[in-house]
Amino acid sequence: MNTDKRTVADKRTVARAVVAYTMLILGALLTVAPLVLSAMTAIKTPKQFAGESALATPDPATVDNFRTVLDQGLGRAVAVTALMTVCITCGQLVISIMAAYAFARTSFPGRDVLFWVYLGTMMVPSAVTLVPLYLMFAKLGWLNTFWALVLPFLFGSPYAIFLLRQYFLAIPGEIIDAARVDGATTLDILISVVVPMSRPILATLTVITVVSQWNSFMWPLVAASGAKWQVLTVATANLQTQYNAQWTLIMAATTLAIAPLVLLFVVFQRQVLRSIAVTGLK
Repeated sequence: MNTDKRTVADKRTVARAVVAYTMLILGALLTVAPLVLSAMTAIKTPKQFAGESALATPDPATVDNFRTVLDQGLGRAVAVTALMTVCITCGQLVISIMAAYAFARTSFPGRDVLFWVYLGTMMVPSAVTLVPLYLMFAKLGWLNTFWALVLPFLFGSPYAIFLLRQYFLAIPGEIIDAARVDGATTLDILISVVVPMSRPILATLTVITVVSQWNSFMWPLVAASGAKWQVLTVATANLQTQYNAQWTLIMAATTLAIAPLVLLFVVFQRQVLRSIAVTGLK
């Protein structure tokens, strides 16, 4: 009797596992398929794309589409986007680390009230601040400059500060107290103790910030209307208008935009998964 019950339970467990893995595989295919199709289209000639199925492999593969879009200014847009992303990511990490440590491990009047008020700014839609930001930068004469792209996002973010604060609160206080007994200053503790212990969450925030800024569209479109400081998303949108229905060129530009993000995730995937396990976000 017990053996029959165990057999039935084992079959149900196997069935549930099969259903779960089937759904995961389908979800993975739906996620990866557009990326693969984009890359395959990018290395086809227009004749191949027009005369063959979209799923047909390129024969022969060509990189002429990439050369064409890079010659049309996409190369400069990639450089501008990379520089903007690096500056904003470094600025946000540095400021967010210091602010999160202050909210988590130091005491000052109004600390909790200030934290929750600052966190409440996450509820304000970005569209609400778009016009005031534009007017402010127009008054300063900074439109169509690199500073217009970087400054609004350089000094930390509520999400990053909140996430880091929660992580810093989980660090045992005995470790920080021991460092203070050894004569370490607050800055020494932050640099030598807290930051090394927070590498997984910092890697996660790096990935989140890079992806967010790399894909930024609305503010760069408004703040830098000229070609000099045009970012990748705006340049790709312009290419879609310029090369209407020339899908091999459009997919080449799309592939160039996606490839760095895929590479970034491959490099940092272990740290990202580790931070999810440690912080209990799953």
